[in-house]
Amino acid sequence: MLSDFLTWCYPWTKALHILAVISWMAGIFYLPRLFVHHAEKGVEQVHSDEMLQMMELKLLRVIMNPAMIATWIFGIMLALTPGIIDWGAIWPYAKFASVGGLTWFHHWLGKRRKDFANGANVVSGRTYRMMNEVPTLLLVIIVVAVVVRPF
Repeated sequence: MLSDFLTWCYPWTKALHILAVISWMAGIFYLPRLFVHHAEKGVEQVHSDEMLQMMELKLLRVIMNPAMIATWIFGIMLALTPGIIDWGAIWPYAKFASVGGLTWFHHWLGKRRKDFANGANVVSGRTYRMMNEVPTLLLVIIVVAVVVRPF
C-alpha cells in the first residue's frame, strides 16, 4: 500500500527533499547575481557575454531544473505521508503558496536567460538585485511555517 511505503521511506524522502531544496535555492540565489553582472558588464565584451550565457544555461539546466523537480517530487511524497501534515492548520498552505512563488521566480529567471541568449535583455542590474530578495522572503516564510508552525 502507498501509505505504508511512504511511511517506511519517510526519513529518506525528507533527507532527499532537503538536499534538493538546498541545491535549488543555491541556484535561485546565484542566477540573478550572474544576471546582474551580465546586464551591467557582460554585454560589453563578446567573450564575457558568451561565458555568462554558458554559465547561466548550465546552472539552470544542470542544477536548478533537476533540483526544482526533485523538490516538488519529494515534497509531494512528504505531503502524502500519513500523519506528517495537519491539513487543518494554515502553515502547509503558506508553505505551498511560497513554493509556488519560488517556482514562478524560477520560470521568470528562465525567461530572462532566454532574453540574454537572444540579445533582448531589458532588465537592469538594479532590478535583478531587487528581485533577488524575493526568494529570500519566500524562504523565510517556508522555514518559519515548517519549523515553528505558528499558524
